[in-house]
Amino acid sequence: METDTDSEPYVRLRTLRQLHQVMADMNTARSLADTLQTVADGIVTGLGYELACVNLVRPDGDLVVAALAGNSAAEALITGRVGSRASWDRRLAMGEAWGDLRFIPHTEGWILDDDDVPQWFTDGPAPRFEDEWHPSDRLFAPMYTPGAPGTSCGELLGVISVDRPRNGRRPGAWGREALQMYAFQAAIAISNARLRANMQRALVRLEREQQALRASEESFRQAFEYAPSGMAIAEMGGDEHGRILRTNDALCRLLGRPASAMRRYSFADLVHPEDIGTLLRTSAEGGRAELRLGRRDGTYVWVSLRNSVVADATDGPRFLLTHVEDIEERKRRELQLAHRASHDSLTGLPNSAELRSRLSARLCQRPQSSPADAVDAMDAAFDPFDQFDRFGEGHPSGYDANGHAFAFGTTPGSGSGPGSGSGSGAYDAFDHHVHTVAPEGERDDGTKGLAVLFCDLDGFKSINDRFGHNAGDAVLIEVARRLGRAVRDGDTVARLGGDEFVVLADGLGRADAQDLAVRLRNEIIQPIRVDGRAMRVGASFGIGWAHCGMTADEVLKSADERMYVEKRSRPRQHRRAG
Repeated sequence: METDTDSEPYVRLRTLRQLHQVMADMNTARSLADTLQTVADGIVTGLGYELACVNLVRPDGDLVVAALAGNSAAEALITGRVGSRASWDRRLAMGEAWGDLRFIPHTEGWILDDDDVPQWFTDGPAPRFEDEWHPSDRLFAPMYTPGAPGTSCGELLGVISVDRPRNGRRPGAWGREALQMYAFQAAIAISNARLRANMQRALVRLEREQQALRASEESFRQAFEYAPSGMAIAEMGGDEHGRILRTNDALCRLLGRPASAMRRYSFADLVHPEDIGTLLRTSAEGGRAELRLGRRDGTYVWVSLRNSVVADATDGPRFLLTHVEDIEERKRRELQLAHRASHDSLTGLPNSAELRSRLSARLCQRPQSSPADAVDAMDAAFDPFDQFDRFGEGHPSGYDANGHAFAFGTTPGSGSGPGSGSGSGAYDAFDHHVHTVAPEGERDDGTKGLAVLFCDLDGFKSINDRFGHNAGDAVLIEVARRLGRAVRDGDTVARLGGDEFVVLADGLGRADAQDLAVRLRNEIIQPIRVDGRAMRVGASFGIGWAHCGMTADEVLKSADERMYVEKRSRPRQHRRAG
């Protein structure tokens, strides 16, 4: 048992060694829970108290009994129980202040018996001396985090409560200072333990995140490399924007190029020249486009591109991920369907709808009138609002000085005509249509126009009647082949239906059109062999001329009427070849 000398600065060496060992144990505990228990155990083994309890502040401010030493029954009863912060604040404001310690004698502490702070009551005889310890005395050592410079302490970290000194007396000056210093060191040890725990949790979390990142990267790599369709990663921004950085095997196989060669290109280098505008208009994020990419052998393949941006959380967009799907077969089917819709299934020639479409594309709404002088042309080109006065309000169509219609508010080239045109040069900024004109009169005056040759086969019905429709179909196929062989590249040969064909030939005069009709008739009347039989058909041609102001139906009707005039003008026996 300590003597009165414990109040003097003469302390046994054994006690100092015990304190040193206890503090060393506090700072070498492996976890926060071990540190808290070591703090409680140290008070019992090094400071001479029979019972010690560590109350730790929780995130919500209340204090929980985190560790207890000296009594296993008390430990089982109150460990883990919680006392409110308000009750603890009241305790730390009562009684006597011994430095940072707070002593509440039994004469004042009875009012705390029924509050919500977990307590363990001990029995013992009533004190006989003034400084003797009473079983209901309470001594608390608050633990604070290290304070900011110029302050004595930081925020409350926890409270150490002790009971029943082994010498049976209230601690003297040395005992109080020792407990206060111990609480200060315990606060540091607990703070360090918390820091280590937080660091360990952060390291575990970081490792898990890195593992998840590695797993995600591996999943992406496998999905990228083994995707059944093509994929590429390209640069975003900078001098090498769009340069391909990485491709998968599917894209290399699709384009017939090795991965090492692909890294020398961008998609702009590989795209078909006609599709470069489509590629440039395709947005980086979520952009889609259908275009053609060049293979190593010089051919092109139709693909569907889908873009997405691989972004960094801090640096923004970094890479462009492009999914490349082979749509060659779908495009081929689409072209086949479009061809079937616009071409005759038997002969492969453009059908009636396609013929009318091509013819309408060459015609505008008003015929070309007499040439306008310079003043009229300038008025037509640069004073469109005057057209509103002449043709009404709202959004009407006006006409230029040459009589060609156009809609105000449309962009150049968006009118009814597809091309660009004759007439005033000043008006070209508004309209680029080439007016289609026709020779005037029956003589060849040198005017070149769009000739429409309407062809009707003579004697075809008798072939159908005598030899059947299969033979008739074979004759039509051969006639279509001969017509196509006899015209120029750029001319149109179409089948209207039945045994009627139409040829569109641009840039011809009257004599040229008549020579063409004779040449085509001579091709048709040659014998056609079907199933070993020689068959002949004749042909009647009517030559019409298309010019602006006519509709496609009016042009075809004109040519048809001329064909019937030509047919009736020849003797019946000369209408067929034989």
